[in-house]
Amino acid sequence: MSSATAPLRVAVIGVGLGSPPHLRSLADLQDLARLAWVCARTHDRLDDLALPTCARATTRLDDVLGDTGVNAVLVLTPPNTHLELVRRIAGAGKHLLVEKPLDIDLARATALVECCESANVHLAVMLQQRLREGAVRLRELLTAGALGDLVSAGAHLRWWRPQSYYDEPGRGTLARDGGGVLMTQAIHHLDLLLSLIGLPKRVTGSAHTSAVHRMECEDTVAALLHYAGGAVATVTATTAACPGYAERIEINGTLGTATLEGGSLQVRLANGEAFDAGAAQGSGGGADPMAFDHAPHRAVIQDFLQAVRDGRAPLVTGRSALGVHRLIDAIMASARQGSSVALA
Repeated sequence: MSSATAPLRVAVIGVGLGSPPHLRSLADLQDLARLAWVCARTHDRLDDLALPTCARATTRLDDVLGDTGVNAVLVLTPPNTHLELVRRIAGAGKHLLVEKPLDIDLARATALVECCESANVHLAVMLQQRLREGAVRLRELLTAGALGDLVSAGAHLRWWRPQSYYDEPGRGTLARDGGGVLMTQAIHHLDLLLSLIGLPKRVTGSAHTSAVHRMECEDTVAALLHYAGGAVATVTATTAACPGYAERIEINGTLGTATLEGGSLQVRLANGEAFDAGAAQGSGGGADPMAFDHAPHRAVIQDFLQAVRDGRAPLVTGRSALGVHRLIDAIMASARQGSSVALA
């Protein structure tokens, strides 16, 4: 097997709540990657892991950085740790896939992206909603102009998290997570919306913490996004809607409409044509945040590994992920100020 086709050696940093779909994806992709290292903060986090024989467990990042055979690293640690970890990993010349969000605020997220660009390493982000079948098909239709010009759109997330979820130390705080429902849950769907219709010119937002939860950051948000030419988009997001419902994105154009709900796409055009794609999928919208299939994770990781092998940019780049950070910053700034905020 030539070096060009041999599986890449990959390390995973962090084995918390969000790590299982990444580890399952790597197990599915053994023709592309071999898990070489798993690194956790403490040994007890590694004790119950069922690792393949080729993988080694460690609590020392230096073990991973010192292995010159490791090609790529998945960073799955809390958001506030990302920038410092990425600086060290990129400095060692290793390509990176980072769990969302990039970091806790736009400034740190931008610094993270620039660090990887300066080190000339690939940076992908786990914003897997973009690669769901229905989303891919909708993007193709929009690119082809099938819906015409944008009239209005919406992204709506009615999810549920019990108080026990926020009782986990650091969860829903600015210091660790960078925010509440926007940065932790709705970021996926806002990112998908922006990847379909782009950034707005101006945002008007409202955010608060409902009586349902005891937490530092917001669990309920509404926003109006203003686009050039008069088009508007509405955003609603909450983790206080028991028992949790399928997320929905709507796009209304001059030639037709599209609805993407829980992974299932329905398109209806004014000329009578109809398109359907994808299928309804769980996405962790209820009390169990991990109640979803890992196939979209696998698609992002597979593309990242192939990008490293082919020397091209991944489909979900760090630079492209900065857009959703800008939008979230603008919504929260508008909520604080009580007035609309322009996006530069």
